[in-house]
Amino acid sequence: MTEKVLDFDSAVKVYKKPGFFKSRPSPALNGVSFSIEKAEIVGLLGLNGAGKTTIIKLVCGLIKANGGNIKIFGKSPDDLEVKGRIGYLPELPYFYPYLSPADALLYYGRLSGLSPETVKTAIPSILRKVGLEKHTNRRCAEFSKGMLQRLGIAQALLHNPEFLVMDEPVSGLDPIAIKDIRDLIISLNSEGKTIFLSSHSISELEKVCGRVIILSGGRIHSVVQREKWSDSGKSLEEIFVAAVTPDLN
Repeated sequence: MTEKVLDFDSAVKVYKKPGFFKSRPSPALNGVSFSIEKAEIVGLLGLNGAGKTTIIKLVCGLIKANGGNIKIFGKSPDDLEVKGRIGYLPELPYFYPYLSPADALLYYGRLSGLSPETVKTAIPSILRKVGLEKHTNRRCAEFSKGMLQRLGIAQALLHNPEFLVMDEPVSGLDPIAIKDIRDLIISLNSEGKTIFLSSHSISELEKVCGRVIILSGGRIHSVVQREKWSDSGKSLEEIFVAAVTPDLN
């Protein structure tokens, strides 16, 4: 039986928006259910405001659901053991500009509770894995956005997580940097890592994902298998546009 890495079961999230006299509810997710199995690459696709960021925050334990259940490796996202098995790449990873890549990883590793010895031992192989081994003596201020994105992935890999959550990993990158990140994602998956990608780049999701979850208005509209866009003659873009067109009217 394949291991479930992530399981959303009728998850609900309602934010509170300020009003003149009292706050008013603002639903973000309404009964969202899906699961991700070990060693999959699964994409999350939706218009702005569809609920993608809310799902990412719930997975990372940054916010709590108002209803339903969310399990990661069969446990709550708040579980410390679970947190140690997840690596997270934010959309805009930040590193102090005066630090070198190794110093930046040492800093974030210690913030995550890793010992300096553990981080120092891991740094050379991780920088090699993300293609930054030739830039160890440069400062982050000299890095391009693509190089910073690779360093962000290195930060997410420091503790050798089994499950990687990536928020817009190729946003704003040039074509060469996009290919580098795509190849890295495929390589990490070939090592057995499970990867969950939120992205607006339909073409990149099409290239790397086995399944794509289409989110619309805080609900799962559909979960699209690779075969549907690779064998049917319809592109993922066509499938997505048809799915969300009612939301545009």
